[in-house]
Amino acid sequence: MQTRLLRPLTCLLLAAAIPVLAADKSDKKTKAPEADVPAWEQPQPAVENIDYGMYARIREEGLQHSRIMEYGSALADAIGPRLTGSPNLAKANAWTRDQLAAMGCVNAHLDDWGEFGIGWQQLNTWVRMTSPDTAVFIAQATPWSPSTNGPVSGDAVWVNIQDDKDFDQYKGKLAGKIVLLGEMREVPPVDKALFDRYTDKELEELAEYPASDRAGADMQARLRAYMQRYRMVDKIAQFLADEKVAAVIRPSRDGKNGGGSGGTIFDDNGAALGRTPYKRESAVKVPVVVMAIESWGRVYRLLQAHVPVTIEMDVETKFTGDNEHGYDTVAEIPGTDPNLKDQVVMVGGHLDSWIAGTGATDNGAGTIVAMEVMRILKALNVQPRRTVRIALWTGEEQGLFGSRGYVKEHFGYAAPLTTPDQQALPEFMRATGPLDLKPEQKLISGYFNVDNGSGRIRGIYAQENAAVVPIFTQWMAPLKDLGVTTITVRNTGGTDHLSFDAVGIPGFQFIQDSLDYESRTHHSNQDVYERLQPGDLKQAAVVEAIFVYNAAMRDQMLPRKPLPHPELRQQQTKPLPGVFPGAVEPAGEKK
Repeated sequence: MQTRLLRPLTCLLLAAAIPVLAADKSDKKTKAPEADVPAWEQPQPAVENIDYGMYARIREEGLQHSRIMEYGSALADAIGPRLTGSPNLAKANAWTRDQLAAMGCVNAHLDDWGEFGIGWQQLNTWVRMTSPDTAVFIAQATPWSPSTNGPVSGDAVWVNIQDDKDFDQYKGKLAGKIVLLGEMREVPPVDKALFDRYTDKELEELAEYPASDRAGADMQARLRAYMQRYRMVDKIAQFLADEKVAAVIRPSRDGKNGGGSGGTIFDDNGAALGRTPYKRESAVKVPVVVMAIESWGRVYRLLQAHVPVTIEMDVETKFTGDNEHGYDTVAEIPGTDPNLKDQVVMVGGHLDSWIAGTGATDNGAGTIVAMEVMRILKALNVQPRRTVRIALWTGEEQGLFGSRGYVKEHFGYAAPLTTPDQQALPEFMRATGPLDLKPEQKLISGYFNVDNGSGRIRGIYAQENAAVVPIFTQWMAPLKDLGVTTITVRNTGGTDHLSFDAVGIPGFQFIQDSLDYESRTHHSNQDVYERLQPGDLKQAAVVEAIFVYNAAMRDQMLPRKPLPHPELRQQQTKPLPGVFPGAVEPAGEKK
């Protein structure tokens, strides 16, 4: 998913100096809000009214009576991988809805966010070498790959197309071949741990707001590389189909600290052959698999040495429809305060996953943490002043489709521009018009999201919302013994809180220990139940339950940042005119 570029703050934060004290009754004596002042702009208390008794009850229920690993096994083991549009995701939608209803949540339902595309599932995949030696390889179909319609055998050939001039050398030479597509990458030794936690020093550094633009420059470089691949991938897919290749084998990418080795394969849109393989009009036309780098490397080296290689493979997949819809699972604990019950605090994560594993850490972990939050609150018979709503999104992996669709329907939307230059870009990179907000946007106090694997929570990203820092600082103080210590004003991107942030609603992602998420479980065949860490998940559910409870019970809504103006993005990033004396304006450009 898109990572948001960091933007400099224009104010200094004094939150760390605020003492955390139990509020006395006088703190509740606030001036009556003016009718024309938005709820989030009304005066905030200097000292939060913290219910330490409820903290203790939530901790006991979540740590001593947890059900989170039962949820985890049912989701990962019994249902399995949950590709958007697939039968398994439909099972997961129904299961989460029914579980939320069973724990006592109301209005448990599936919310249709619109048409997605092709329904698909992998039934069986195998790949082996039959000469010059026999070998069984580690491989899986890439998402939305068609079947081979039974085993196929062919000569292996290496193809590396980087730009348009590379096509000619392969034209007329690939019919019936099994194509190894891509470059052989480095396979570094695993000389660092694949499983790690934040150190105190790393958390201190994360809490500091970077004044340099290095992160922005790095992001721009990644976006340029992405756009190069984006422009070429559909051309390559069509070329290979026109050449009538038998099948395509892609090499698996690497993970952090060399984690993409030892038989780990990463199987996502980066491995698939096409920009939108889930759309019928751009469906993949030849069978495609992704293979472990050690298996791919053996064949690659033989071909480089001019040794003929024969591959046999069978890709068995099933399509279940061209116009499948996507659904979010939604349920509530109703608010009880007559003046606040129409306001909402939301909690969630994405329910969909990729296919190589069982979607346990990405994002089964976030799903079961959110479910456990609701279970804890119901088990304690909490009567929240505001309504607490859970939403489990789908289509996150293809572009935050579920959360963006829900936000568009209920809270607001900025329509992408439709000029030819903008339509040529991925939607997340397109410029937009101004926000069109809906009345419900004023009723959401905040949204809390977990989507960084199975690690325990170490703090929270304030998403450049300076006003929430003194609030969260006080909420976190009693959680220090659980390892929750850090607030950073930095943005973090890549997941569903961005859909809320984009329309001016406070949306937050927690800081989590990375464990082996970036090294070997993220979108891989190792994303399975065994990678879930029970103690970390219990802690995460307790922490998120406390944040949700506090937001639902306080007198005030959470404060907001200034409303975003996405329509100004291009203007704000344009070079400043008239800076260089004697500069000549390029022909055709308007000031």
